[in-house]
Amino acid sequence: MFANLDFDVIQRSWVYLFQTGMAFTLQLTGYAMVGGIVIGTLLAMMRLSRFKAISLVATGYVNLIRSIPLVLVIFWFYFLVPYIGAWIIGANEPIKVGAFSSSLITFILFEAAYYCEIMRAGIQSIPRGQVYAGSALGMNYWQTMGNIVLPQAFRNMIPVLLTQTIVLFQDVSLVYVLSITDFVGAASKVAQRDGRLIEMYLFVAIVYFVLCYGLSALVKQLQSRVAIIR
Repeated sequence: MFANLDFDVIQRSWVYLFQTGMAFTLQLTGYAMVGGIVIGTLLAMMRLSRFKAISLVATGYVNLIRSIPLVLVIFWFYFLVPYIGAWIIGANEPIKVGAFSSSLITFILFEAAYYCEIMRAGIQSIPRGQVYAGSALGMNYWQTMGNIVLPQAFRNMIPVLLTQTIVLFQDVSLVYVLSITDFVGAASKVAQRDGRLIEMYLFVAIVYFVLCYGLSALVKQLQSRVAIIR
């Protein structure tokens, strides 16, 4: 079964796979994680707002995004963002966004909905007595959230945030549908060039398994440490 397999193709192309493909995957994952957490935190605070209109807007956005397949959202933003940008600036022709920018916007806005729910749970895990104590000290809402609630919420939610980031790292492979050279896209190009699809896709699967399993194990250890601190 394995007699006709040529694993030398991996040795010949691993520099390209990691320097080009994996570098892009990690870059997009990092940017999307930071942007998603920032926007997700704002959405979480909006969902917990006392103003119904603000809460309903954030709730509607989160429910909408979480109900749509990611690959469909990728296509939406890739084809619609140029026209939306042209409409905003009043241009007559679609603006040139580019595949990377479109993908980055897509993943930030998509992951923000999931990070929002994580942060909302983290904020709600903080006893209300600490919020009242902040008010008693003369802090306003934003000061209380920034100095008391959010630091504790982030510490409590670090394991879950990292777990969602691992999922994000896996989901980035979907940019392959836009012909972007991420890790999967780079492997696909090598596989098509050398006619070694089985070897390359098997190698990609092993790399993803090792990285994701290793990161999951680290998150599990971190979760245990956080639990001990509590």
